Amino acid sequence: MSVRLKLTLSYAGFLMLAGALLLAVVWYFLLRYVPSGPLVGYSLRVPSRYDLLRAFAPKAAAAMAFLLVFGLVGGWILAGGMLSPLTRITDATRLAANGSLSHRIRLPGRQDEFRELADAFDTMLAQLEAHAAEQQRFAANASHELRTPLAITQTLLDVARNDPNRDTGELVALLHAVNTRAINLTEALLLLSRADQRSFTREHVDLSLMAEEATETLLPLAEKRGVTIKTSGDMAPTIGSHALLQQLTTNLVHNAIVHNLPEQGTVWVTTSVHPGSVVLTVENTGEKLSPHLVSTLVEPFQRGTRRIRTDHAGVGLGLAIVKSITQAHDGALTLTPCPAGGLRVTVQLPAASPRGGQVP
Repeated sequence: MSVRLKLTLSYAGFLMLAGALLLAVVWYFLLRYVPSGPLVGYSLRVPSRYDLLRAFAPKAAAAMAFLLVFGLVGGWILAGGMLSPLTRITDATRLAANGSLSHRIRLPGRQDEFRELADAFDTMLAQLEAHAAEQQRFAANASHELRTPLAITQTLLDVARNDPNRDTGELVALLHAVNTRAINLTEALLLLSRADQRSFTREHVDLSLMAEEATETLLPLAEKRGVTIKTSGDMAPTIGSHALLQQLTTNLVHNAIVHNLPEQGTVWVTTSVHPGSVVLTVENTGEKLSPHLVSTLVEPFQRGTRRIRTDHAGVGLGLAIVKSITQAHDGALTLTPCPAGGLRVTVQLPAASPRGGQVP
């Protein structure tokens, strides 16, 4: 039984009940003053209760039949009008189930429960469409990036097979480098997927300690490239995944070292505490960056030509991973080009309360 039919029967039943009550009231108050038999001693004959009942019953039955038909027809029309928004929502759901996420309900009318449901459904469809488009673009970029090292590996193996007398030392070294790059890319993709799914255990962590650990780990790379790292700040307690937040901090410091001035470059790593949040800031010297270029740096596989041709080119997922980890921890990531050159990256995360939870 459909909802519309249930509502129709409910309306008709309620109308019939109201009619029956009305007739009962009329019957009670009308016939209580009528004698049950004929009056004796009067020349004028007064109808008895039986006479009135015999006259009243057919009219009451006709009235009840009319109320039943009127209730069914009216209830069907009213139920159809009330449930028409659900029909539009159902049609949109079927389209979404078939893969069409671009359709929107856009329910007109006043702001009621159906309108709120339709607006929430439209918002969900918009988010799903954006997420699906991002996943498709990411999958296409990942396939392209993985195809390159695999094609190079295939070429090197063909060369070794066609020229057995060739010195294999150089080929082995090239294969090792290409294979390492493919492994790094795969690990980065898995890490990015883990951050997007938010499948991690949250614990109490201190961003300042992570900044110091990342700085100590990457200090040999900074000395090799002639870059100075300066750290400062206070304790920055937050709640999250220790491994993911450590990866976030390491990626930021690594990018700041690699994409810096060739010599005499500087990286500033600072932590600070604000009301309800903690902030990690990593800033470096370097070339001047346009706001348009900065806005694309967090997209997966977005790399300039100079970034590709360095010995630490990476896989183009460093800042994309930072963005996903930040969002998974309900934080905010801000990239700002420095006026004199270089980039300032700010990560703002919810602060941890003294009891171990996040500050509301």
